Amino acid sequence: MSAAAGSRERDFAGGSQSDNLRPDGKGLLVDQSFRGQDKPESLLTRQNKSKSEITDMVRSSTITVSDKAHILSMQKFGLRDTIVKLRLVQKEEDYTYIQNFRFFVGTYNVNGQSPKECLQPWLSHGIQAPDVYCVGFQELDLSKEAFFFHDTPKEEEWFKAVSESLHPDAKYAKVKLIRLVGIMLLLYVKQEHAAHISEVEAETVGTGIMGRMGNKGGVAIRFQFHNTSICIVNSHLAAHTEEYERRNQDYKDICSRMQFCQVDPSLPPLTISKHDVILWLGDLNYRIEELDVEKVKKLIEEKAFQTLYAYDQLKTQVAAKAVFEGFTEGKLTFQPTYKYDTGSDKWDTSEKCRAPAWCDRILWKGKNITQLSYQSHMALKTSDHKPVSSVFDIGVKVINEELYRKTLEEIVRSLDKMENANIPSVSLSKQEFFFQNVKYMQLQVESFTIQNGQVPCQFEFINKPDEKSYCKQWLNANPSRGFLLPDSAIEIELELFVNKTMATKLNSGEDKLEDILVLHLDRGKDYFLSVSGNYLPSCFGSPLHTLCYMREPILNLPLETIRQLTLMPLRTEDDGSQMEIPKELQMMVDYLYRKAIQQEDLFQQPGLRLEFEHIRDCLDTGTNDTLETLSASNHSIAEALLLFLESLPEPVICYSAYYNCLECSGNYTASKQVISTLPTFHKNVFHYLMVFLQELLKNSAKNHLDENILASIFGSLLLRNPAGHQKLETAEKKAQEFIRQFLYNSP
Repeated sequence: MSAAAGSRERDFAGGSQSDNLRPDGKGLLVDQSFRGQDKPESLLTRQNKSKSEITDMVRSSTITVSDKAHILSMQKFGLRDTIVKLRLVQKEEDYTYIQNFRFFVGTYNVNGQSPKECLQPWLSHGIQAPDVYCVGFQELDLSKEAFFFHDTPKEEEWFKAVSESLHPDAKYAKVKLIRLVGIMLLLYVKQEHAAHISEVEAETVGTGIMGRMGNKGGVAIRFQFHNTSICIVNSHLAAHTEEYERRNQDYKDICSRMQFCQVDPSLPPLTISKHDVILWLGDLNYRIEELDVEKVKKLIEEKAFQTLYAYDQLKTQVAAKAVFEGFTEGKLTFQPTYKYDTGSDKWDTSEKCRAPAWCDRILWKGKNITQLSYQSHMALKTSDHKPVSSVFDIGVKVINEELYRKTLEEIVRSLDKMENANIPSVSLSKQEFFFQNVKYMQLQVESFTIQNGQVPCQFEFINKPDEKSYCKQWLNANPSRGFLLPDSAIEIELELFVNKTMATKLNSGEDKLEDILVLHLDRGKDYFLSVSGNYLPSCFGSPLHTLCYMREPILNLPLETIRQLTLMPLRTEDDGSQMEIPKELQMMVDYLYRKAIQQEDLFQQPGLRLEFEHIRDCLDTGTNDTLETLSASNHSIAEALLLFLESLPEPVICYSAYYNCLECSGNYTASKQVISTLPTFHKNVFHYLMVFLQELLKNSAKNHLDENILASIFGSLLLRNPAGHQKLETAEKKAQEFIRQFLYNSP
C-alpha cells in the first residue's frame, strides 16, 4: 500500500486534487508575444474580485485562486515569461510591503476517539479571531479498516467539530483538507482573505514500514497568501522513547519526499524548504530521557519545566543539528501533553505507566514571525494527549499596485533591449561521472555546476532518439530543467539509486550502469554527459531459485556465475543440488523467530535505513556469521525481510497463479491445491513463511499482531498483480483473504 493510496484530499467541494488554475507565487508570467508598449492592460492592472464573486467562491467551496490567475490561464511558459518572473522575484522589495496577519496553529492526537466535547476551549477561547486557521490531528482513526482501506467516518466527524468551533466573530472559508490514514490537516481563512489565496497544493508522505505505510508520516498544504509562500506540515513521527533516531529519519524523509507541483511545468517541484514561511506541527513523539517516571512527575508538580526541558529529546536533537535545523520553538511553559488516562487529567496509570512527555509540538521557520502564545489545553479530556495551540503574527508581503506596475514596465523594457542579443552558452564544471560500488537501495550522488554566460538561457535534459526518458531508471538529475539569468550558476545533482525494478537486470548483466545524458539549451547547443558505475550484485532483486543454487554469499561468487544463475529459467521441480529455501531468507526468519517473536508492533514499526544497509551487506558478503553481530533492531530485520520479499522479480506465489488464487480465495481446499502447483522453491518458501506467521500469532498477546494485520502486509507481497495487468477492484481484499486462510488452518 502506498502512502498516496491511503491519502484523502478535499477542497471545499471534496473534488479534485489540484486546481485548474495554480498561479505562480512570486510574480506574474508574461505572454511571450507581448513586446514593449504592446502589453495588454490585464498585465498592468491587477484585477480585483468583486464581493459577490468572493461570496460565491466561499459558498461553493472551491479552492480559491488569486487575482493573478487570469494571466496564467494562457499557460504559456516561454523563456521570456520566466525571465520576467525571475526579475520580479529579485525586485520584490521594490513593490511589496509587510502586513501582519494572525495565524492560529493547533495540533491534537485524538487517540482514535470521536469528538465528545466542544473544541472552542482549544480553537477560539481567549483570542481574537485569527485570519488563518491551521488545524492538525493525529491518530484520527486507529481501526484496522482505516489503516488498510483508507476511508473513515472520523474524518467528517472531526471536520465538523472543528468547523463548529472556529471563532464566532468571523466567517471562515475552508481552503483544503488532506488526510493520510490518521494524520489530517485542515486549512481555513477568513472569508475576506479568500481572494488572496492561490496555488493551493497538498501532498502526503508515509514513513511507516517499508517507507510507505501511512500509519506514520506527514501531510502538508502549501499556498500563496498575497505574495508570501507558506507551507503547513502536520506529522506523526515514530513512537517509543528509544526510537529518537527513527524519528529523526522520519523527519528527513518527509523533508526530502514531500514535493509540490508548480504551475510552470518547466520548473522543478517545490520542497518544504522552498517557502517563505514554514509552520510544522504534530505529534513529534520526542520523549524525556535519563529521568525515571517519578522524577519527571515531581519536576512537573514543581512546575520546573525548564529543568525538565533539559532532558527533552527534541531539544537535544535540534542542538545536535540532527533535525529541524533553522526552526524555532517557543518556550515550553505548560506541562507535558502525554500521557493521560482518557477522560481525566491523571497521568497514565496503565501497566506500561508511560513517562510524561512533550510529544505534541509546534515549530516555525521564516522571517517576520512573532509567536504570541504557545500553550496546551487541559480542559479537553477526550484523548490520552492534550491539544496544543500557538498563535502567531506573520508578516506577509502585500503588493502595492502602482509600484508593481512601474517595476513590471522597467523589467519588460530592459528585456526588450537584451532580447536576441546572442546565442546562449554555458560551461559545465564536469561532464564525466563514475559511481563506484553502487549497492541496492543506497543512494549515491555526484554534482556539477552549470555556469551561464551573458544571455539568459533555458536548459533541459532531453530524451535521446527512440527513448522514453532522458535517462535510465536508476538515474535522476535534480533539477532536470530550469532557467539561468546572465552570469548566474546552478548546481545539478545526479542521483543514482537501484531498486527492485532494476536490480535483477543489473545482477544478470542485461543492464549496466552506463548512460549518456543530453543537456539541451533553448536556442543553443547540446552538451553530452557520460555516466557510468559498477553495481555490486545483491540477494535483493535476485530470483528465489537463483538464491537456492547459491551456497555462498552472492558477492563471494564470480560475476559470470551470478549472471548465469540469474538468467537460469525457473523449473517446476528441483534436481536436488540446491537448498530448499534461500539461506538469506532463512537467516532473517530464524533471527525473528528467536529474538522477536514477542516484539510489540513487529512488521508495523519501521527500522533504520543505516541498519538495513548493514543487514543487506551481511547477507550479501557473509562477513558476519550471524545477524546478531550487527546490533540491528528487530524492526530493522523485519523490514529487511519485507523488502526482500518485495524485491523478488517473481513473487513467492508466481504471477501465473495470481488469478487462480483470487478465484479460490475463501475456499481453503482449492487454495491449497493452487499452492501445490507452485515450483518447488516457491512452494517451500510459502509454507516456511506461513509456519513462521502462525508462530507469531501464538504470541499475539505480546506482539499485538492479528490475522488481519499479517494477511494485509504479506498478502500484497506474496500475491502480486502481474505487471501490465489491470488490477481488479476486489484484488486487495481477496489477496488478504487468501493468505488469512493459511494463518488459521494447519498446513
